[in-house]
Amino acid sequence: MAQTEYSSDPQPTPQGERLRVARIGKPHGVRGETTVELFTDDPGKRLAPGAVLIREPGKHSQDRTTAQLTVASQRWNKKICMLTFDEIRDRDAAEALRGSTLHVEIVEEGESEGWYSHELEGLTCLGADGREYGVVAELITGPAQDLLVIKTPEGEEAMVPFVEEIVPEVDTESGTITLTPPEGLL
Repeated sequence: MAQTEYSSDPQPTPQGERLRVARIGKPHGVRGETTVELFTDDPGKRLAPGAVLIREPGKHSQDRTTAQLTVASQRWNKKICMLTFDEIRDRDAAEALRGSTLHVEIVEEGESEGWYSHELEGLTCLGADGREYGVVAELITGPAQDLLVIKTPEGEEAMVPFVEEIVPEVDTESGTITLTPPEGLL
């Protein structure tokens, strides 16, 4: 699901960084179950029972005090992810959380094989010849392949498959990404 809002996830916290994983939607039933809009490509792991989530109230969320939620259960209703939390026991409490954003702590475990969107956002995309293609606005993760959303110097958006043949080098230290796009892609 493409997001047009380019936010600066994750946000620094005293213990490290956090990654936005979901937004609480409407309640379902009377026992505190909620629907969630997913921002993660691994809800089975990140939103598994026992996961402790950091809650940031939404603009219109009624509950302004609950800072953490522990996932009690996760299930799917067709293509909609449904969660219950240890701290929430009824429909009214679930409704008060509506619009809240849920985050997880990022645990650094040495070198990883990929990047989070926030690590790539703002990096300058250059051709092997030095030509500037634009700046990364977002990384969209998908089931088949990931896409880089690049804001071109003309102000347009281009989607580039995030595959080694087209994106041979990512250098976060220098703030650049090398692109070798096929003719007509950019």
